[in-house]
Amino acid sequence: MASDSHTPPELSDALPGEEEASLNTLLQSILASVPDAMIVIDEHGKIVAFSAAAERLFGYTAEQVQGQNIKILMGGDDHSYHDNYIHNYLRTGKKQIIGVGRMVEARLADGTTIPVELKIGDANFGEHHLFTGFIRDLSEQQASEHRMGELQVELTNFSRLSAVGTMASAMAHELNQPLTAVANYLEAARDLLDTPDPETIAMVQEALAAASIQSIRAGQIIRRLRDYVSRGEIDARPVDLRPVIAEAITLSKVGIEGQQLAPVVDHIDDDLPIVLADRLQIRQVIVNLVKNAVEALADTPDPLITVTVTAVDDANVEISVSDNGPGFDLPEGHGPFDAFYSSKPNGMGLGLSICQTIIDAHNGEIIAESEPGKGATFRFRLKRDTD
Repeated sequence: MASDSHTPPELSDALPGEEEASLNTLLQSILASVPDAMIVIDEHGKIVAFSAAAERLFGYTAEQVQGQNIKILMGGDDHSYHDNYIHNYLRTGKKQIIGVGRMVEARLADGTTIPVELKIGDANFGEHHLFTGFIRDLSEQQASEHRMGELQVELTNFSRLSAVGTMASAMAHELNQPLTAVANYLEAARDLLDTPDPETIAMVQEALAAASIQSIRAGQIIRRLRDYVSRGEIDARPVDLRPVIAEAITLSKVGIEGQQLAPVVDHIDDDLPIVLADRLQIRQVIVNLVKNAVEALADTPDPLITVTVTAVDDANVEISVSDNGPGFDLPEGHGPFDAFYSSKPNGMGLGLSICQTIIDAHNGEIIAESEPGKGATFRFRLKRDTD
């Protein structure tokens, strides 16, 4: 149970004795029963009220924190900048954190920090301000989200390995017969050469011809599998690109941790025409391009990503994704769309290759432009829906 707190002096000075007592009783009831941790501070950042839930969360009693600066309960940058937040608000009246729920680090009595959701409201009593913070512990929620993320990764990896295994099994089965035949024909030709008379030479020629036919068959199997994987099928329908762009920008930031997220701005023609495309596949292209840009801007001081969509002529709409990052300079012999080649340490080199495959299936072309130190731009075109 929270210890008795007193009505803030700036408020009690303005109230008759009975009203102050009634207000104090009401305040104690609220502090004892409010489910989330609630803390009230004055305009100097000093704690004037501390709820029972706050005592349980932070491990302090109300007496221990009464009159202390709220910074003792903060971790991260907020510990250093909180007084500036209050000063700037009182000076300018601009609300930067007030009325906005956000996730911050809270510092407990034992020195550990935990993630919490913080919502702040303010009240004006004459020339004085009181700020009320409601704090909710997110540790359990984050642990659940982290576990769910791990399960999703495991599921994705399992699905990918299953697909690879299935394809490898199919390819091994398909290729086994012609390659075995090639080996048998070549071994027979080698043995026949031990007695190189005209009759055996004719048989050697026949065996080599048969081996050649089987090797061509093996090549056709590989090409068929490659075409099946790379081209696939598209469900081309009339698509409004506006919601597709919005969804892709949101999805591209999922799973990016440990870095400042670059802002993404979009410039879309007001009278943008409908295009003919596979909505899901085009969204995946934009997700891949924006996600690559976000990762490329990890060390850029003022990162910015721009998605531009414009009708370039009567037949085509062009989509471009640009960033102001370091750009790329690939070694000779490698292109940005090469499969299994990546400039990122942990990259698989499939993202841009998949983009190219999808755009190829839409009878389009994707182009990469970059100058080291001046960012990169990827652009592609889609056909307008003329029906």
